[in-house]
Amino acid sequence: MCRECYSLYGERGVRNGRSMSGAGETQLDPSVLGRWLDANDAPGGGDEPLLKQLKGGSQNTLYLIERGPERMVLRMPGARADAARVDGLLREIRLVTALSGTDVPHAALVAADDTGTVLGMPFYVMQAIDGWSPMHGGWQAPFDTDLPARRGLAFQLVEGAAKLGRVDWRAQGLEGFGRPDGFHERQVDRWLKFLDAYKVRELPGLDEAADWLRNNRPAHYKPGIMHGDYQFANVMFAHGEPARLAAIVDWEMTTVGDPLLDLAWALLGYDGEEPRADGFYLDMRGMPTRNELLEHYEAVSGLSTENIDYYLVLANWKLGIVLEKTYAAGVRTGPQKGGVDPAITETFGSMIPQLIATAAGLARALPANRPTGGR
Repeated sequence: MCRECYSLYGERGVRNGRSMSGAGETQLDPSVLGRWLDANDAPGGGDEPLLKQLKGGSQNTLYLIERGPERMVLRMPGARADAARVDGLLREIRLVTALSGTDVPHAALVAADDTGTVLGMPFYVMQAIDGWSPMHGGWQAPFDTDLPARRGLAFQLVEGAAKLGRVDWRAQGLEGFGRPDGFHERQVDRWLKFLDAYKVRELPGLDEAADWLRNNRPAHYKPGIMHGDYQFANVMFAHGEPARLAAIVDWEMTTVGDPLLDLAWALLGYDGEEPRADGFYLDMRGMPTRNELLEHYEAVSGLSTENIDYYLVLANWKLGIVLEKTYAAGVRTGPQKGGVDPAITETFGSMIPQLIATAAGLARALPANRPTGGR
């Protein structure tokens, strides 16, 4: 049974019910959305949109919009989203607007409503990407068997980070989007406080890595846009070879900070100079050496990677803390309906301590109080 109701913002255009997504989920009214799309000169004008809720996107709800031959994707907070989630989507709208006209691979913005008056929540519509994600079955052909072709995926991944980091964020209207001043000075205390809010176990090496990070942070750096969770899991590639990055996706953690942290995040599938033989969520055989990727990043971004060790310590340490929140939720709720997948809890149970131990091990192997900096 489905009934039309007033949304949280007191506007029509949202239906809550079972027919599309299950009880309590948001179901869009195609006629309301269609009129709004027409008013914003969206592709497929005049046709009432066909809507299909998509899987994926841990922070927001995604819908595929089909209007005749045109395909777009709508992104909005879920029906029970709190103020922080809504604010996060408003930041995304500002970001994708700023990326318009740049060479950063992304799903181009079609139109956005930042008021919440159309569908009851702020939302934006972007072009659908004709591409594939390695999170849906691993490497697509020919990259599943052609190792020389697979190399190109890694080069494209770091090139995307380089292009994002070199964007003139002030010229693109992102002044105030982040707090680049004191970025590294805030990292350790901020993420330890974040962890304290849900800590359920001891993580050996946590404090050792934290102390090293405090004592070895960069003396200076060039601020830029950083994705915040930059890895194979959050990009899409174009079909076929040669490898081509089609879009960076999932901008929830994006800010203006140090873009070299995105590079380090993208290198978490490496043990030193070589890609990992096992223990990573993708098969990394055939990938370039770490040094090859660093050289490519420098050539595209114009930034020095001479202090990459610091960023690798921070990336491993920070990712462990971020993932621990999901693990802690699984421990607290157990395998209840709507809770964390027990398989994820089991995987994170060992993965997270390894990330923290890797950070501490790297820190232990590096000289303390080394000169830091960059271009």
